[in-house]
Amino acid sequence: MEGECSEGAEGWLLVRVHVSELNVQKSLQFPRDQLVWDVKQQCLAALPKELKESFNYGLFCPPVNGKAGKFLDEERRLGDYPFNGPVGYLELKYKRRVYKMLKLDEKTLKTLHSRANLRRFLEHVTHSQLDKITKACAKGLDPNFHCQDTGETPLTIAAGLKSPGKVLIALVNGGALLDYRTKDGSTAMHRAVEKNSLEAVKTLLELGASPNYKDGKGLTPLYLSVTNKTDPLLCETLLHDHATIGATDLQGWQEVHQACRNGLVQNLDHLLFYGADMNARNASGNTPLHVCAVNAQDSCARQLLFRGCDKEALNYANQTPYQVAVIAGNLELAEVIKNYKADEVVPFRGPPRYNPKRRSAAWGGWWTAGDRSSLASSTRIPAEFDAILRRPGGSTASPCSLERPFSSASSSISDASHPSHEDDASILTDKSAGDTSDIISDSSGVGTSNSDTTTCSLQLSTTVVCLQPYEPTAPGHLRLAQGDIVEVVGATDEGLLEGAVRGAAGAGRPAGLFPARCVQEVRLRHANNLHQVLASGPIHHSRVTGRREMALSKTYSATAPRIKKT
Repeated sequence: MEGECSEGAEGWLLVRVHVSELNVQKSLQFPRDQLVWDVKQQCLAALPKELKESFNYGLFCPPVNGKAGKFLDEERRLGDYPFNGPVGYLELKYKRRVYKMLKLDEKTLKTLHSRANLRRFLEHVTHSQLDKITKACAKGLDPNFHCQDTGETPLTIAAGLKSPGKVLIALVNGGALLDYRTKDGSTAMHRAVEKNSLEAVKTLLELGASPNYKDGKGLTPLYLSVTNKTDPLLCETLLHDHATIGATDLQGWQEVHQACRNGLVQNLDHLLFYGADMNARNASGNTPLHVCAVNAQDSCARQLLFRGCDKEALNYANQTPYQVAVIAGNLELAEVIKNYKADEVVPFRGPPRYNPKRRSAAWGGWWTAGDRSSLASSTRIPAEFDAILRRPGGSTASPCSLERPFSSASSSISDASHPSHEDDASILTDKSAGDTSDIISDSSGVGTSNSDTTTCSLQLSTTVVCLQPYEPTAPGHLRLAQGDIVEVVGATDEGLLEGAVRGAAGAGRPAGLFPARCVQEVRLRHANNLHQVLASGPIHHSRVTGRREMALSKTYSATAPRIKKT
């Protein structure tokens, strides 16, 4: 009889969970359609004491009615497993090999798992010695353990081999669990993606591994496929097997943001074809097109425009992708964004095609294949778009960090191992990730004024560009036209800046005062072309209130560097 908690609570399951390490039992109620992974997280949160390596604990269904015990698949729904009686019983225990018929006493097993034997077994895996691997597992060795030096598991080591297929199969047949994680929380699927091993990914998927395993940072193999610049076919394979799109890192970056940052056009095309949000926003409100604009990724920007992204979207600094491209000095890309017409958008035709043999964890059902004859041909870049990408000037080279005129506190507090998390397209200090009052930027880029002062402290000889025309409202003020390049020489206590227009446009115009809201700091790469890009008229867009403006009652200045509190 499949477990039900009570007559009046249809759709819910009452489960008694036993934790032998803590000698604790908990009776908890869960929705039937909740994933086992989420159920496990709730069980861990309900415990009075934290378990070491909690990510390697699993919900174990003990043997009952002649059926062997097993760990529940964490990517399936809890309701997919039958329980005897109105209250189900599960054990939360550390993941180990499940022995079905093994006549070995505890002393023999302990001798078998000595450090020397485990080290020797890892050498067998490293050298792809299948016979020795099979023989050791047949004796009862548990392949779910960590290397003392690296923290890797036999399965993750095998995923990085040159020919991993047969070794992976031998390990899984010998009792290796597909979701057993390394010391840093990665599964064999994560390692296979990091090593760009398509064979390992396909083998693991065929063995039953999920494409949606999460590592210690909550990132999926699909996310790693765009941060590690892998083969586009690997990304497509994961999507074909129902990989979930939309994983985010600590800075809110999704797969589409990372694909645009790294210039992975084909990966981006696969993501969009399988339903990725082309207008997704990260923690600073930047869309993938903003990311393309700041990183000079012309090809990815054209791909987004070709598929119909919103080119007028505003980030939390109230900047459009066009403005971000101008500020970053990517003037050719700015023209592409500005001149792209709505009638040039070509949406995808037909639905994506999925693996009909794999269950989708998101819906708990079986997907049906689409009507396309070939997955590879259905997601390739159209011929007309390929011609656009091959136009001269479509360079995908990313500018070095010294050329980026932005300074963001989010880059100072981001994970050092993931430099891609910094958000260069926003000029406002990101306060969402924690208190950054003591974080000071060493660059001379755009920052925020301190809330304790009303005076704009500005470094001399800062170059700014006028984004909004300004007519003098008092004697001594400077008239500015859109596109004027101004060299700032000082600031007043009232928050006004003092400077003079550079070049021929400034002839006959003495230095004067002007408000900071009309200008934006910029480091010019193509100063001669700036007027050509900006001379088409003022930039019209409706101002939106960002989350920083709602949460903080501080005055932000577009040209004032951060001032350290004393």
